[in-house]
Amino acid sequence: MTRNEVAEDWHPGIIVGRIREKGLTLRALSLAAGLGKDTVKNSLYRKWPKGDKIIADALGVSPAEIWPSR
Repeated sequence: MTRNEVAEDWHPGIIVGRIREKGLTLRALSLAAGLGKDTVKNSLYRKWPKGDKIIADALGVSPAEIWPSR
């Protein structure tokens, strides 16, 4: 990446698709973390470090790879 290039956040559809490829859902991730059924979904649209980490861990990447702007 050159100096002027800015990495873009993954589109929410890409994130959901990759989670589904792993045989998971956002709801399952929320419930497994002891959260409300749709809580992790908040990370798709706003910064929430706990949810960001839950999603990133499920995908085997760092949160910074998914959301470089955060």
